[in-house]
Amino acid sequence: MFFTLLIVTLLVSAGVAAVTVFLFNRPIGAVLARIVSAELSSAWHRYIKFAAFVVGISGGVRVHQLERYISAPHEGAQILELTPERWTLELYRTVIETLQSMAWLFLIVFLVALIAYVIVRGFELRRPSRDDKSNEA
Repeated sequence: MFFTLLIVTLLVSAGVAAVTVFLFNRPIGAVLARIVSAELSSAWHRYIKFAAFVVGISGGVRVHQLERYISAPHEGAQILELTPERWTLELYRTVIETLQSMAWLFLIVFLVALIAYVIVRGFELRRPSRDDKSNEA
């Protein structure tokens, strides 16, 4: 029963991560296209999608928590039994933990992107445009 729970939580976590990556695909691409060049943008976009899958799945499949179903936490304690209620709770935790892990990742990515945008925008405003130079001559 433990292996079934492990596989199901892995599949649920991967599914939630896939849906979340799909929903954030365009916004991440747009932000990266604005901040970095086209060559770098596609590479970084692919890396962020990969990182989102890794973070989401590793956050959703909590192996150390699932160990409670195969070994007792301390001597004299009983091993937890996988009841339908515990299955429901574990699947709920999987979905929530996957989303929470990915939310932190996207928050950090967008905060770094915001800082980068401010820096890029500052350099754009400081740099005199070609029209200004031609008007001076």
